[in-house]
Amino acid sequence: MSRIGRKPIDIPNQVKVSIENGQCVVVGPKGKLSQELPNNRDVNLAIENSKIIITRNSENRRIRALHGLTRALIANMVTGVSQGFTKTLRIAGLGYKAQFDNGTLTMQLNHSHPIVYKVPEGINITIERAETVQNQPETPLIVGGIDKQLVGHVAAVIRDYQKPEPYKGKGIKYLGEYIKRKAGKTASG
Repeated sequence: MSRIGRKPIDIPNQVKVSIENGQCVVVGPKGKLSQELPNNRDVNLAIENSKIIITRNSENRRIRALHGLTRALIANMVTGVSQGFTKTLRIAGLGYKAQFDNGTLTMQLNHSHPIVYKVPEGINITIERAETVQNQPETPLIVGGIDKQLVGHVAAVIRDYQKPEPYKGKGIKYLGEYIKRKAGKTASG
C-alpha cells in the first residue's frame, strides 16, 4: 500500500471539505479550491472524524500512483486554504529592480527593456526592502497564494527571466538555493 496514500488528512476546524460529482471542494478562511478526482472505481474518499481517508480498489501500478497523488493534492488543498503557500525569490545584481502594481510585476534586469509579467489571479507578490549580501544588493520577492502548484509555477516563470549566473551570482534565485560559483578570468603574467 502507498505510504503517502494511506496517511489520513486532518481537517482543521475552519476548513470544510465536500465531495460532489467527482470533484473535491475545499473551502477555508483563505479561499476555495477544487480538484477533479480520478474514477470512483479506482480511488475512494471518505470523511470520518474530521479526517479524510483515501483508499484504492486495486493493486494496479497506475492506481497505486493515483492513490498517493490524490492524497497529496487534497492535502495541499487543505493546507492552502488554511495557511497558504509562499516561495521566496532573491533578485541579486546592481541595478536589478522589481515593482508590483495592480497584478503586474515589472522588473529591470539585464535587458534593454523592462520585463512586464501579468501575475495570475490568486497570486500575491510582496517585494521587501533590498539588503546587501556579499557587496551586492539583493531584493527579496515573496510569491504567495493558496494553490501550491500555481505558486510554484509563477515563481519558476519569474526565475526564468534571469537565471543566476555562476561568476558573480547575479540573477533571480530561490531563497536558500546554492549557486556553484566559477572562477573568472585571471591575468597571466
